[in-house]
Amino acid sequence: MTDATVPELPTTSWAVLGMLSHAEELSGYDLKKWADWSLQFFYWSPSFSQIYAELKRLEKHGYATSRTVLQDDGVRGKRMYAITEAGRAAAAQWVNHAPVEAPVLKHSVMLRAWLGHLAEPDRLRGILTEHIDYAERMRKLAEIDAEGADENPDWAYPGAVLRWCVRHYEAERDFAKELLADVARLSADAPKRPPKPKGRRVS
Repeated sequence: MTDATVPELPTTSWAVLGMLSHAEELSGYDLKKWADWSLQFFYWSPSFSQIYAELKRLEKHGYATSRTVLQDDGVRGKRMYAITEAGRAAAAQWVNHAPVEAPVLKHSVMLRAWLGHLAEPDRLRGILTEHIDYAERMRKLAEIDAEGADENPDWAYPGAVLRWCVRHYEAERDFAKELLADVARLSADAPKRPPKPKGRRVS
């Protein structure tokens, strides 16, 4: 069941609106910190310009409001954003009734491995090793953030997703290690090509 009164917004809009649903008010800086703390592990790591573009869209639809709060110096102002009742209802509608979409996987490292016949063997192994290190680094960061979320009862659901992210990056690391072993075997089994003649054109 869908509500025809809820506009079709990009998923990034719902992500920003969802972050606003966790607090009374947040600044654009707060939203950037929260996204880097949690969303980056499974969805999106936004720039400030993306965040403010989404906030502007949400205000246009009446899903968020903003106000300027003076800083301690009494001169500079900071804009704070809050979700509206209409925004909370729309976010709940999206969570409960949006179609379940297949995740989009655009894995550039796997694309390069898929084109391994064009790669220098040492370089391909280096690419996969870098990816293994990246996956392990992300696993550790997600684990730290999951432990932090567990300290606050209000973050029970983000904490559960962060624990899923830990397992995801563990699997990504282990799958990449298996692929690295496959690549090493393929390199060892590859027939040795004769060197190209030097000093003359080959027709």
